[in-house]
Amino acid sequence: MADTEFYGTGRRKKSTARIFLRPGTGNIQVNKRPLAESFPTEVLQMQIRLPLELTETLAKYDVLATATGGGISGQAGAMRLGIARALVKADGELRPGLKKAGLLKRDARIKERKKYGLAGARKRFQFSKR
Repeated sequence: MADTEFYGTGRRKKSTARIFLRPGTGNIQVNKRPLAESFPTEVLQMQIRLPLELTETLAKYDVLATATGGGISGQAGAMRLGIARALVKADGELRPGLKKAGLLKRDARIKERKKYGLAGARKRFQFSKR
């Protein structure tokens, strides 16, 4: 089981992330670029590393990811879910901890569609009595 690769898919908003976990030293690459280059803010980097830190497997696996669609916030959320799913495939014992932290739950919130007769999804045009 040492030479195997584990796969997980994560989605959030309009973003999709494909995650490949390989045994390694904790190197994280997104779209063939280092994590810090793809996600410049520390908050997003922490969000991506969260499943690995929670399960204490940060130095155990290398993460190769392809993130597409949406913005960087959605991509970070998608990667977090994909990493958590891949970790469960790698080791089923990690599932209860990840589940308790809410990392295996898909965030289903997406943009609401615009309705006819309105300025946006819910915003109305200014009302004029006369």
